[in-house]
Amino acid sequence: MKKLLFTVLICLITAAATAQSAMEPQTAFTKMYLPVWLEAKAHCMEVAKAMPDSLYQYKPTAISKTFGEQMVHIAYTIPLLTKRYVQGMEVKPEVPYAMTMSKEEILMLLEEGFDYTVQVIRTIGQEQLDETCIMYHSGNTVSRAFALFYVQDHLTNHRAKANLYLRMNQIEPPEYTW
Repeated sequence: MKKLLFTVLICLITAAATAQSAMEPQTAFTKMYLPVWLEAKAHCMEVAKAMPDSLYQYKPTAISKTFGEQMVHIAYTIPLLTKRYVQGMEVKPEVPYAMTMSKEEILMLLEEGFDYTVQVIRTIGQEQLDETCIMYHSGNTVSRAFALFYVQDHLTNHRAKANLYLRMNQIEPPEYTW
């Protein structure tokens, strides 16, 4: 009986260690980058939560996106750009229709988008990070590791716009802490 319990305990410890190592990024770059990404996620989620439900349809001009559309744009482009540039996958944009989504649905979509990229950061290997890709809009050739910065830059651009939407409604944006 003791031998069986010991064997079960060793199996559980091994399984836990294997699960933990799968959660750790696989490269020096991704180990450094993961906290940066998690901070970007936390700040973006704070911005999204700061806007009241009633103002998710707010937009400063007729040609601007609504606040909700800004958040949905961030949410769906995070995995899209990660798949396209970091993972090298062929993907087509499938834009969710923000006008019919609640704040809670948009927050969930944001979480899913960020978490997708967290999983990629944790599992991608150095060989793939060293591959190059051509950025669609600029035509620049960059490493897939560098493409992670592009994904973050894109979300930062739209999050900054969302910050302005908050200010235009006399809402103090969450403090930037990075």
